[in-house]
Amino acid sequence: MRRWALGAALLAAAGVLAADVAMDAAVGSPTPAEPNYYDAPTELKWDSGVASYSHCWYTGAGSWVGVDFSIATLTDYRLITQMRLYCRYGWPNSAWEGGRMGVYAYGTVPGSMLWGPTWFKPTLTSSGFQDFGIGWVLPAGSTSFIIAWEQYYGYPNADSYTVDNSTVTTGHSWDYYGGSWSRLSNTTGYNNLMLRAVVDDVNNVGIAPTSLGRVKAVYY
Repeated sequence: MRRWALGAALLAAAGVLAADVAMDAAVGSPTPAEPNYYDAPTELKWDSGVASYSHCWYTGAGSWVGVDFSIATLTDYRLITQMRLYCRYGWPNSAWEGGRMGVYAYGTVPGSMLWGPTWFKPTLTSSGFQDFGIGWVLPAGSTSFIIAWEQYYGYPNADSYTVDNSTVTTGHSWDYYGGSWSRLSNTTGYNNLMLRAVVDDVNNVGIAPTSLGRVKAVYY
């Protein structure tokens, strides 16, 4: 049975939400300026860049969230160079304890872990996207995958995951709890996970980013 906490400030507004999630408003947190690249990495994302709510489970280890991405239209873009995770500063506690990152297979549902789990612990002084280097090539023929992050510790000594303020492109965010994956609900406070992937052409490995051009956001 899921047991999550619910942020006290939102108890009144959360009425219909299951009382199994720790949730705290993060409205108005902007996405930091994205880096510029020249015809190399491509950033895949579904989120709007504006944080809305943060959540975490009462029980951490084994609890994952993930976002599915398609690379079917990106020829040879199978090199995952990095993950970008929106890290909430100061909630549910004042520190970021760290968690594990992974890459999962994806068809119509999440499959087995392909890469990881690998530990990720940024040093935070404010909320925003943190980059985590991967440098791993998806198997030949891959057309989709899931980037995932695990809440390793239990509430309140835990790190939250954050969703955006958009309901336009929902349906690509997942959670793994109690041994199975399910889609995040599209009700209030469960929108797009602010978790991204940066991919590159495997034939262009070693091309260094420059200040020219701009990163390309890809939507499906």
